[in-house]
Amino acid sequence: MADNETPVRFGIIGCAEIARKMSRAINLSPNSTLYAIASRSIEKAKNFAIKNSLLSDSIKLYGNYIELLNDPFVDAVYMPLPTSFHLHWAILAAEKKKHLLLEKPTALNVTQLDKIIEACERNGVQFMDASMWYHHPRTAKMKEFISDPKLFGQVKAIHSSSSYSPGPEFLENNIRVKPDLDALGALGDAGWYCIGAILWAMNQNLPTTVTALPTVARNSAGVILTCSASLYWEKDETVATFYCSFVSHETMDLRVYGSNGTFYLYDFIIPMDENSASFSFTSGAKFLDLHIGWNVKPQAVEVNSKLPQEASMIQEFSRLVKAIEVSKSKPESKWPYSSRVTQLVLDAVNKSIDLGFQPVHM
Repeated sequence: MADNETPVRFGIIGCAEIARKMSRAINLSPNSTLYAIASRSIEKAKNFAIKNSLLSDSIKLYGNYIELLNDPFVDAVYMPLPTSFHLHWAILAAEKKKHLLLEKPTALNVTQLDKIIEACERNGVQFMDASMWYHHPRTAKMKEFISDPKLFGQVKAIHSSSSYSPGPEFLENNIRVKPDLDALGALGDAGWYCIGAILWAMNQNLPTTVTALPTVARNSAGVILTCSASLYWEKDETVATFYCSFVSHETMDLRVYGSNGTFYLYDFIIPMDENSASFSFTSGAKFLDLHIGWNVKPQAVEVNSKLPQEASMIQEFSRLVKAIEVSKSKPESKWPYSSRVTQLVLDAVNKSIDLGFQPVHM
């Protein structure tokens, strides 16, 4: 088999719950294969493999992370470790020449993320955060609509939300509410998606100011359970707001308002159907005479997907890895850049909260 046809061999570092979904995605993607799993003990790695029907002679199991990183046959690693562990293990993975698919939030702050990205650049490996929704074909279709000056016009306002209410056990024991593991709480977990969607709609341009709203709720350890913020682009006169929470009903909304059109969807992070996803848009809407109705109704656009969005992400990541390894291409820079601007805004929200909800200038 030619080098460019050989599947990218993935190692998973950390057996978090999300790794179950990603192990399936790696095996569904046509250009990747799951090669190794590492946990803090060989028993945990084996239990993960058994639970997910992965126990076989073709998948190596490691009882610590460094053994997997030292395996010369591992091409890339997927890393769903707690955020506090990212800096150490992500840099080490890059130094071992492993391409890095890093779970979000990527770091506790942009200073840490810059060190991770610099290590990846220095070692010529691809970096990408594991925000799956970017890779769904619906997202590309929405970008076509939002980029059409006649149908949509200029972006004027955006709202996104990501919330869920997992219950008392989660709020008491999950790593996302532990300050020593994932100190960013709901802002880092759910808010990462909201900020990412807003910046996606604004072509990754940073806002002029970021202002947290006085709606922050924390647990007894000081970890954010709920927060919201506004972003403002002075030159474009565009405003965005988002809401993220661990204590409110499931939402994954994205609404973008343009000068000529609008679009919205309720499931931008995880589509309600794995094989297809939709969004609604309206363009050129006006009130009828006497304001007794509208001249147009929202149109639904359905987009089919050959692969689940997480498998599409693995497929794209593996394609980039092969381009580097076989064609000697440079790593694709748009993915670390997207992560970095998201982290910058997340940091600004945190800073605004610390300043008593004062605006933070970017």
